[in-house]
Amino acid sequence: MNESEINFFNADIDFDLSKNELISEKLIDHIIKNHNTCGVINYIFCSDDYLLDLNIKYLQHDFYTDILSFQMNDDPIEGDIYISIDRVKDNAKQLNVAFDDELLRVISHGILHFLGYKDKTPEEQQEMRSKEDELIRILKS
Repeated sequence: MNESEINFFNADIDFDLSKNELISEKLIDHIIKNHNTCGVINYIFCSDDYLLDLNIKYLQHDFYTDILSFQMNDDPIEGDIYISIDRVKDNAKQLNVAFDDELLRVISHGILHFLGYKDKTPEEQQEMRSKEDELIRILKS
């Protein structure tokens, strides 16, 4: 049986996620309830420039983004999720929401992609937002 584990790392920035163990446990519980198997998932916090380099190198997209998800395995769910703290800060300001809330939204977004949710069409975006809200409520409880 594979070990369920969610890790939080920093790439090129100094960032400390408060309550990372509690968030990790709740994410694992959510994945297992909705998919049955969770392996190792790594969240890597980084800068805009770091994530831009990955976006160009692996997706040939020359623009900033708040998150890139690289799923390595479906069963158990495993992969790496890169999050630009710079983008999350800017998004929080633009959306007039707390940084912590926006960070939880992006953390949720990555896991939801791993669970099969998409966000290309307006309908998919609406469903993704609804699932993000649901998961954020779980993470904040």
